[in-house]
Order: sequence, then structure tokens, then C-alpha cells
Amino acid sequence: MTAEFALALPALVVLLAVVLAAGRVVLAQVGCVDAARAAARAAARGEDPAVVRAAAAALAPRGAAVVVRAGAGTVVVEVSSRQSLAGPWGGDVLARGTATAAVEAAGVQAAGVQAAGVQAVRDVAGERAGEAS
Repeated sequence: MTAEFALALPALVVLLAVVLAAGRVVLAQVGCVDAARAAARAAARGEDPAVVRAAAAALAPRGAAVVVRAGAGTVVVEVSSRQSLAGPWGGDVLARGTATAAVEAAGVQAAGVQAAGVQAVRDVAGERAGEAS
């Protein structure tokens, strides 16, 4: 092993760690967006709130928080998840996805979503952790 290789190897390991951490954050971001879209579609169709939460939980990253709000003819779903960059040595990054869907004919009333404010705040962490065990 040459001295140049010995000096370059730690830099390559750090570069690989950065690429892997960035990839994990990107995957969490995509998962949040997908979960928000699926939950917004379900809420707009007038699905039961449990179905809306299940749609988000199925696609959201582990530990994600889901917020569903209804407004003037629309439903807004926000899914957010904190992702660690390098375990205890790195910081956290917030991955978030938001989706808005127009409410179908009787969607909001059928789902029990109230137009005045936040309908549900759900921490998906416990539900997803139970699946992993």
C-alpha cells in the first residue's frame, strides 16, 4: 500500500458516507411527498379518517408526523420526518411533503374533516415500529 492510497482512503470513506446520508434524506423526502399525495387523495374522496391515516402510514418514513387540514373546498396533508445525517455525529434534516387536493362532492363531510382547522395529527412512528418488530 502506498502513502498516497493511505491518505486517499479516509477521504473516500467520508465521501461515501456523505453520499449515503444524502441518499437516505432524498428517499425520506420522496416518501413524505408520496404519503402526503396518497392521504390527500383519500381524504378528498371522503374516505374514513382511519383510511386516510393508513394511506399516509403505508408510504411515510419511520417516525413521520402526518397533519390533515381541510379548508374551502380543499384538503391539505403535510407529512414530515426528521432524518439523521450521521447518527450521533451529524445533525438532523427535516424531510417534508405537502399535498393539496380538491374535495370531491361530499368528501369533507363524509370523512368527518372539519373545515375549521386541523383534523388529525398522527405520529406514525409507533405504528411503523410495531411492523418492524
